[in-house]
Amino acid sequence: MARSIPTFTGSLDGDALGITLIHEHVFVTDPELDVNMPHPEWDEQAWIERAVQTLSSLFDHGVRTVVDLTVIGLGRDVRRVAEVAARVPVRMIASTGCYAAEVLPPYFRLNGPGLIVDGPDPLVELFTGDIERGIAGTDVRAGMIKIASDAGGLTPDASRVFAAAAEVHRRTGVPITTHSHAASRGGIVQQDALERLGVPLDHVVIGHSGDSTDLAYLRGLADRGSFLGFDRFGMEHVGRDADRERMLLQLLDAGYADRIVLSHDAAVFSRVTPPSWRAVHTPSWTMSHLFENVLPRLRAAGLDEATEHQLMVANPRRVLAGGA
Repeated sequence: MARSIPTFTGSLDGDALGITLIHEHVFVTDPELDVNMPHPEWDEQAWIERAVQTLSSLFDHGVRTVVDLTVIGLGRDVRRVAEVAARVPVRMIASTGCYAAEVLPPYFRLNGPGLIVDGPDPLVELFTGDIERGIAGTDVRAGMIKIASDAGGLTPDASRVFAAAAEVHRRTGVPITTHSHAASRGGIVQQDALERLGVPLDHVVIGHSGDSTDLAYLRGLADRGSFLGFDRFGMEHVGRDADRERMLLQLLDAGYADRIVLSHDAAVFSRVTPPSWRAVHTPSWTMSHLFENVLPRLRAAGLDEATEHQLMVANPRRVLAGGA
């Protein structure tokens, strides 16, 4: 049964999602550094205005929904993003989760079952509250769970985040998306863990799968039911778009059109890779890059309208709302 999907501006039926960018960020910050070592390129109001312009321009490309996967560990500030969401024509979906690919923040390492401060797992409490009640005291509820592992695999702390996400998914049905390390075939251990924890793998997006040029690896992930995140178009410092497009076309030819979602993993502002750096090193890494450059090239290579609709509309809808 399809779920109603919460957005920053009210719930949405799955059929109303339209063209969806399923893996993006509005603002990636570091609150502690921002207080103690402010970034010279950050001006909050100026970047809010830039975000309004960026997201509004996506509407002209046909985009109707954007998922903001900024969670704990990436500087999530739902009130700041809500100010943007209230002013743009696209619908925006917030996320819960924790970006701790290796080590959790000290609070989580010391608080939880069997730890120094024994008690319920605060990760489970956080994720559940974000989904069922609202994020940070607002009425904005999360529509996706974001978790991560990287080159080091599932460390003890990352495993704990996966376990919390799985528990909350089983309770709420909200889908899970991951940050994975494609070069080490990291999606496999993620699938193994989530499957062991009782998560149906067709409720999971293995993020950054598009960074891989290993067709057997990608087919293996898809054959187990997960969606493949080809979600870093424009991110040329970790892989070439030419390779992403080549692998995508190979997967489409092999019959996996129903298991792929497209996005950029872009940000309007990111402290980690700030605007001045991006302007020099990744000038195409924007939320409009798919529509201005990638999809036209794919169409020229044979991508038909029905398959494009599958990738940009039907598959994101199946991830976010469930159902066929």
